[in-house]
Amino acid sequence: MNTLLNNISIPGFFDAKLAFDSLPTILSGLPMSLFLLVVCFALANVLGILIMLMRISSHRFLSWPARFYISFLRGIPMLVILFITYFGFNMAALPAAILSFTIAPAAFIAEYYRSAFLGIDEGQFEAARSLGLPYHNIILNVILPQAFRIALPSLGNVMLDLFKGTSLAAMITVSEMFMEAKVVAGAAQDYMSIYIVVAVIYWLICCLLSFGPSFLEGHLATWSLGRRKKLASKLCAT
Repeated sequence: MNTLLNNISIPGFFDAKLAFDSLPTILSGLPMSLFLLVVCFALANVLGILIMLMRISSHRFLSWPARFYISFLRGIPMLVILFITYFGFNMAALPAAILSFTIAPAAFIAEYYRSAFLGIDEGQFEAARSLGLPYHNIILNVILPQAFRIALPSLGNVMLDLFKGTSLAAMITVSEMFMEAKVVAGAAQDYMSIYIVVAVIYWLICCLLSFGPSFLEGHLATWSLGRRKKLASKLCAT
């Protein structure tokens, strides 16, 4: 193994043996990175849907705050948001990271849902209303599932950006994967080798994550078709 590692090393640029030996330490931060991804992406979707519903509301006291939220949060670098929550509000590192990685992606998610929501055929609303469904049931059971399917490719991009963005949590001392890589690189005084390793790890995980939305998109397409046929049959029966 040592011979192989020495053969693929590039003196002065990449130390393969150091990279291999450092993998367990670097990967020890992966659970925290995935935890931030799962929790923040789920919360950002919930918040994004609420902001989207406010944004499309006919009431200005709802739509204008949503417009401001989307414009403001989309225009601020994530690192600035992290520093505001951590240093400005004097929050603990992990809650500050969760809050930051939730409110910023939610602004983008709200716009993706809005464009998907507005792209749904008006006939879907009319068919649901003709069945006597209340507004909240129409939104939750008829419109949002279809909007989610339409917005899924964009949501997949948000998920990948969020996973890569979790590396910024190292700037406020959260012990995620990039933070562990920084510690190893500092101790070994070989930043290039360690950062190449962590770059490859992020790339591989993003490749794995990208399969999820593609699989889900195909599954939801079949489910949505079944829902539309069921709704049409009910409408015909009435």
